[in-house]
Amino acid sequence: MPRYCFSLQVRPDRMEEYAERHRAVWPDMLAALEETGWRNYSLFLREDGLLIGYVESDDLVAAQAAMAATEVNARWQAEMAPYFTQLEGAPDEGFVALNEVFHLDDQLARVSSEGN
Repeated sequence: MPRYCFSLQVRPDRMEEYAERHRAVWPDMLAALEETGWRNYSLFLREDGLLIGYVESDDLVAAQAAMAATEVNARWQAEMAPYFTQLEGAPDEGFVALNEVFHLDDQLARVSSEGN
């Protein structure tokens, strides 16, 4: 399954509140993420506010479009937007995608196939 990683910047003065909001994400938001194809989704927050997200999805663009069509996502994004700096649009549309440069399982599979 394709893997995606992205970054955003949380306002330093809102980091604690941001983390607290994610300890109890709305059940309907969780269900929508699952139903629209977001898998193994995690967020990591560095002490300076750098937020790194990781998600697996068959098609992230399709998963984002499906989420954008839900009412719960519109409410969640509107509530989350004030937590971020350097953001154009909603948080789920304004993140910076990162390029994967290494994945252990891929490398091990390559080495294994070359050895056979």
